[in-house]
Amino acid sequence: MMNETKTYQVITYGCQMNVHDSERISGLLDAAGYVPVAEGATADVVVFNTCAVRENADNRLYGNLGHLAPVKQLNPGMQIAVGGCMAQKDRDIVVAKAPWVDVVFGTHNIGHLPLLLEKARVEHEAQVEIADSLVTFPSTLPSRRESAYAGWVTISVGCNNTCTYCIVPSVRGKETDRRPQDVVAEVRMLVDQGVQEITLLGQNVNTYGVEFSDRDAFATLLRECGAVDGLRRLRFTSPHPAYFTDSVIAAMAETETVMPSLHMPVQSGADAVLKRMRRAYRRDRFLSILDSVRAQIPDAAVTTDIIVGFPGETEKDFQDTLDLVRQARFAAAFTFLYSVRPGTEAASMPDQVPHTVVQERYQRLIEVIDEIAWEENKALVGREVEVMFATGEGRKDDRTDRVSGRARDNRLVHVTVPDGVHPRPGDIARATVTYAAPHHLIADTGFTGLIRTPGGDAWQAQTRPAPVSLGTTIPRRA
Repeated sequence: MMNETKTYQVITYGCQMNVHDSERISGLLDAAGYVPVAEGATADVVVFNTCAVRENADNRLYGNLGHLAPVKQLNPGMQIAVGGCMAQKDRDIVVAKAPWVDVVFGTHNIGHLPLLLEKARVEHEAQVEIADSLVTFPSTLPSRRESAYAGWVTISVGCNNTCTYCIVPSVRGKETDRRPQDVVAEVRMLVDQGVQEITLLGQNVNTYGVEFSDRDAFATLLRECGAVDGLRRLRFTSPHPAYFTDSVIAAMAETETVMPSLHMPVQSGADAVLKRMRRAYRRDRFLSILDSVRAQIPDAAVTTDIIVGFPGETEKDFQDTLDLVRQARFAAAFTFLYSVRPGTEAASMPDQVPHTVVQERYQRLIEVIDEIAWEENKALVGREVEVMFATGEGRKDDRTDRVSGRARDNRLVHVTVPDGVHPRPGDIARATVTYAAPHHLIADTGFTGLIRTPGGDAWQAQTRPAPVSLGTTIPRRA
């Protein structure tokens, strides 16, 4: 395809689904003969994989595109591609705002990127290709994983909900589920390659099975994936409270490899706000799920998402959210200031909350969340935790010889390692918690039981095309 080796850089905005898509984009470019750009160098191809959920993603994209315009003028062979949710939503708007962009592609046609780049190069004009529906699961594409020991496995794409603040259904489409045997086969393949921890991905991961009318399909899938020989940790994100079943809780409790951590977005603690958001549950239902989880998995750490300042949110509504946070005892929370997103129903709702009010409530919420998270972490001092050392979290402090990783409940732990011991990413050890901060733990004593991950760093950043047998062609909807 190319007479000389060209370099690429992929810049990602957004959720775990975007991160996983970027791994596929990198794998595709590897397979097409491109190589990752060296740090500090200018890439021949820059790909932006975008998010359409939050306003700052728009600002960051167009800001970065603006910065690249003069760079491209100095490097005539350079190409810029924009993909992901914002590309799916805005289509021709990207090229209108930034005519120096060469390729715009959507969430459903990632696999066409190398061809679109080549076509733009030959025809000397921008290529805009946005497929309206998914034809092939992205899991059939090659991948350059960011981590040697951890991997994502997509079990479904799209969403059937109509939350008034969210644009995901219009850019990702209706939910489409992979066949269970394909999911388990991919998990087994990754484990054979040395992966120790897998996260199952779906927009609403626990609605898995809707296409084949099996309410317990996700619970069954957890058990089947968890039983794959050699897998040490299994996680999933993000479940929807309205569809959370007792069978899922039982599968979590009874499957050793399913980790005692649960990220379940509540969005608001006020029933009136949840109704306006069109979230199909209420605060009592959410709290009852947490009660059931903790009854069967006492050590479970629960995290969540919360939106502050949704249209019509009153001070009483906000107090209801603070009250739910105090009852739920979250280990952590991802908090967002509501911002108007064009194309969503909430954008045209009356009673938009002034930004100054939203900001003040946000600060109060953060203080309560941090206070509770710190209390929950302090309760772990003196306890032994199992830590899987992590790529990217690296050494916290060379002076103290602490190495960072994640406990089974996904808390960040900085571990003091004995002289002469050098854990690799994916290795597992036990240590005793000696200090707690709001967002991390320190374990300075009791280091023991180091388990080496197969392959170690030798697997890092390799391209791994999935076998053809994992391919799933999606039938066209009637």
